[in-house]
Amino acid sequence: MSNLINRIRSIDAFRAVTMFLMIFVNDLDGVPNTPEWLKHAAVDADGLGLADTIFPAFLFIVGLAIPYAFAHRSKKEDAKIPMRIITRSFALIFIGFFHANMETYDELNAILPRPVWDSLATFSFFFIFLDYSTTTSKLKRYLCQGFGVALLITVCAVYKSSDPGHAWLHLTWWGILGLIGWSYLICAFIYHYSDGALWVQVAAWLFFMFFNIDYHFGLLNFLAPVQRYVWISGNGAMQAFTMAGIFVSVLYIRLTQNGELKMLWVAMFLIAIILFNLGFIVRYFSGGISKMRDTPSWVLICTGISLIVYAVFVFVVDTCKKYHWFKVIEPAGTNTFTCYLLPYLFYPMYQMSNFNYPQYFDQGTGGLIRSLLFALVIVWLSGLLQRINIKLKI
Repeated sequence: MSNLINRIRSIDAFRAVTMFLMIFVNDLDGVPNTPEWLKHAAVDADGLGLADTIFPAFLFIVGLAIPYAFAHRSKKEDAKIPMRIITRSFALIFIGFFHANMETYDELNAILPRPVWDSLATFSFFFIFLDYSTTTSKLKRYLCQGFGVALLITVCAVYKSSDPGHAWLHLTWWGILGLIGWSYLICAFIYHYSDGALWVQVAAWLFFMFFNIDYHFGLLNFLAPVQRYVWISGNGAMQAFTMAGIFVSVLYIRLTQNGELKMLWVAMFLIAIILFNLGFIVRYFSGGISKMRDTPSWVLICTGISLIVYAVFVFVVDTCKKYHWFKVIEPAGTNTFTCYLLPYLFYPMYQMSNFNYPQYFDQGTGGLIRSLLFALVIVWLSGLLQRINIKLKI
């Protein structure tokens, strides 16, 4: 597999569209008189909105990228891959921990207003995780990262929690980035130590899917006291999405090497049909379709959706060579981490300013247009930052 290390543009395009939609649906959340099918379904609902499919797609893409990233690295630093997995996962879990605590910041009793605290914490991440160029002196890099660490320590010192029984930073949930980090940690190690064997990726994927199903059927209740802390980080749903992505990439590589790429579409569509059917079968026995509760139906159906969508991207981008169709949002696929964090700077600054959107853009069609434009602006800014060598790397 090591000879196939070229960048797969279909993954970049899929990631760009997914990141763009993530920013869009997050901004649209709470905007009244906009289509409900674009938003998250309620926690007690048996349903699926567009927003409920975005995070599964992103985890699927994390899996898609792992075989190619490791093939590229294995030529020159194979021995460093395990430590790279650990440090990258820790960085994601670390930032996710802070993002989760932003939700319980006690603005009434803390020294700093919440928008100030949120923006300072985000600025610290920029200084710590900036991808410093090789021309940057070690002194300058250490000073900048040291400033970021000092700033983060400062915001930690002044943090106060609104959660009863917790006065300071604490584990509420892992946050989006934290869930990605845990999933990456587990799935990347499985891929690395199995040397990319296809049957191992399939077995791991099935294990996590059935773990999720067993959890929702109550067969794993004995894990309840320690479940939130153990290695699987929840109920297997996140790892199932990521292992599905790894499986597809390994299959893609194998079929490409054998000149049988057409079989990839056949395989993905057939597997998607099976997953859709299984999803609707278990729907009535395991809590319905719910992202908020990580139900098996949500896992199975969203995995099927990701398979179908990625099959389209492979055809359009890799086969028909239409990557230029996605150039307008390309930074969302190539500078993704920066793109994800930028709203954590924009929203606090917006809250601290006296600026207000015109009334037309606060609801309905105007709100929909605003959210689309906002997502485009964030993507454009991440591209601008990338051009001046401001790119975050973990």
